Amino acid sequence: GNLEDYEETVKKAKEAWKIWADIPAPKRGEIVRQIGDALRQKIKVLGSLVSLEMGKIFVEGVGEVQEYVDVCDYAVGLSRMIGGPILPSERPGHALIEQWNPVGLVGVITAFNFPVAVYGWNSAIAMICGNACLWKGAPTTSLVSVAVTKIIAKVLEDNKLPGAICSLVCGGADIGTAMARDERMDLLSFTGSTKVGKQVALMVQERFGRSLLELGGNNAIIVFEDADLNLVIPSALFAAVGTAGQRCTTARRLFLHESIHDEVVAKLAKAYAQVRIGDPWDSDTLYGPLHTKEAVKMYLDAVEQAKKQGGSVVCGGEVINRPGNYVKPTIVTGLPHNAPIVHTETFAPILYVLKFKEEEEVFAWNNEVKQGLSSSIFTKDLGRIFRWLGPKGSDCGIVNVNIPTSGAEIGGAFGGEKHTGGGRESGSDSWKLYMRRSTCTINYSKDLPLAQGIKFQ
Repeated sequence: GNLEDYEETVKKAKEAWKIWADIPAPKRGEIVRQIGDALRQKIKVLGSLVSLEMGKIFVEGVGEVQEYVDVCDYAVGLSRMIGGPILPSERPGHALIEQWNPVGLVGVITAFNFPVAVYGWNSAIAMICGNACLWKGAPTTSLVSVAVTKIIAKVLEDNKLPGAICSLVCGGADIGTAMARDERMDLLSFTGSTKVGKQVALMVQERFGRSLLELGGNNAIIVFEDADLNLVIPSALFAAVGTAGQRCTTARRLFLHESIHDEVVAKLAKAYAQVRIGDPWDSDTLYGPLHTKEAVKMYLDAVEQAKKQGGSVVCGGEVINRPGNYVKPTIVTGLPHNAPIVHTETFAPILYVLKFKEEEEVFAWNNEVKQGLSSSIFTKDLGRIFRWLGPKGSDCGIVNVNIPTSGAEIGGAFGGEKHTGGGRESGSDSWKLYMRRSTCTINYSKDLPLAQGIKFQ
């Protein structure tokens, strides 16, 4: 679509919002429930389309649609629960209440790696809050964007509601820039790289708009000497190799206590050798291609940089000679914790394995990167677990114990700190980001007492 298409779409979405905002929240929840059911009916074919267009394996494609379905279920319950408290007023004959209203039009810009789920997190919650949505999916996954929008539009239109409540604009950076600068966009949710996210944030802030940012992650798994290695090996494998390393929660740094370093590296290399690489539509495949040729180049450049900075490639480090953007999942050892390449988020299946001695130093190393999305430790030490969760532990938005960095549940708020952007989506009280709060004082007495006991007579 071009900017003229965008202009028409925004106008239609704004008009549709006037209808949607008047519908009671539980009734909006019923529409979202129907959207979840419509996605359920098409879960396998839509999962296939995700796999075809993005390149992730079929079960991950289906899992992503399932995530949207789950968020719809969550949003249905939430539609009967959102709201603010009645607060005690210090003035007699006065009521103090917190009123929450929809912001209006929510712009949602999503990335190629989760072309269904991230829109689902945003749209299902935004809708029950009373907002209309305008979605710009990644230009390289536009078939998925169109398919999802058609499913949603049919549900809305079957309920005699305008499909424009969930509008779609397919386009590139020109459309994204227009959304960021558009004062009619009451909230802009952006998922993508930190570099682009910073540009979006500045454009939105320039007009005093609201943004919700889900940006990069340079996530670490820390393994202590008392860890259960039967949990560590499959966890590290899934977190580093799943989606061919193209998740924002992918494990990119693996800190191993020096006493178990060699043993874990050997076991992990053995596990890597058993990863079934192939066509993502094949049910036996665990690992498919990278999304683009540019991603392959970034992978090769990162491997080269790792070698130059003193790293040793234990396995992988090469392109696979077959049609498609296939590369070998890679383990690199021997780099210092602060090597420039270790501090660079490369969206590819490269895992940097690093040695540590003490808890205090490795917690600091976890936190020294600019991003703060996801983090995990493996240990049985109860004191260490609570130090990790505490103020001097992980500074990430997702802080795990004895599970990998990826695979978050929808019931908790998803997002991270620092250069990850600070946004939160999906569960907990993330719904508040899609609404505006008013503190309301109602005087039902015949007097006019002032707060703080002030006399003005």
